Amino acid sequence: MITTPILLYVLAVLFVATIFRSGFGFGEALVAVPLLAFRLPVATAAPLAVAVSITVAAIVVSQDWRHIHVRSAGGLLLATLLGLPVGLLLLARANEHAIKILLALFLISFSTWLLTSGKKLRLDQDHRGWLFSCGFAAGLLGGAFGMNGPPLVIYGALRRWSPQHFRATLQGYFLPASICGLVGFILTGLWTPMLTRLYLLSLPLVIVATLIGRAINRRLSGHSFLTYLYLALLANGLLLLLRTCFS
Repeated sequence: MITTPILLYVLAVLFVATIFRSGFGFGEALVAVPLLAFRLPVATAAPLAVAVSITVAAIVVSQDWRHIHVRSAGGLLLATLLGLPVGLLLLARANEHAIKILLALFLISFSTWLLTSGKKLRLDQDHRGWLFSCGFAAGLLGGAFGMNGPPLVIYGALRRWSPQHFRATLQGYFLPASICGLVGFILTGLWTPMLTRLYLLSLPLVIVATLIGRAINRRLSGHSFLTYLYLALLANGLLLLLRTCFS
């Protein structure tokens, strides 16, 4: 049973997380799922976040499909599908606590380097090695921890995509990837009537938040957008480190 205070909390979290996702193209899972888990079981929070992710991606793709780098999105998705089983195996056998700390330290150090001395590093065109590595890492992290965003951000930042291309291309990736995730939740019986109700109630706010995020994205310049991306990566690493150390 979802009480009114819990419902308002869930709607507020999804609204803020969707603005961030629509504005920058990634990150709502790391924001939404932990915050939703304060009031909902993780088995409810994760499928709800995936359903919202599909909605945001579908809206963005329908509006800005011309900005999608189809080759890049397809290559990342293909490599992700190869990395996904490895991530699931890692989830089953590895020390989750230790791996999350290593991942957090990598994100913190890499984003700090990008902010200070790594800004000149760039890829003028798709690079097979970087494309495969980032896509595979996205699948690995997605399968193990549901966090496939950071490697995608790294690749997009190295390619120096404009804010509009970055946002659209990542949604071109997330749409099929999230649909696969939702199908998995449905097949395993995790999708419930309560989730349907929560999703439908959140839908109007999600649509509005997606449009707000689009307006924010269009106001960002390439240089400031990259700086915000690096700061977001740094924040993701710090949040992951804090969550892991104090959980």
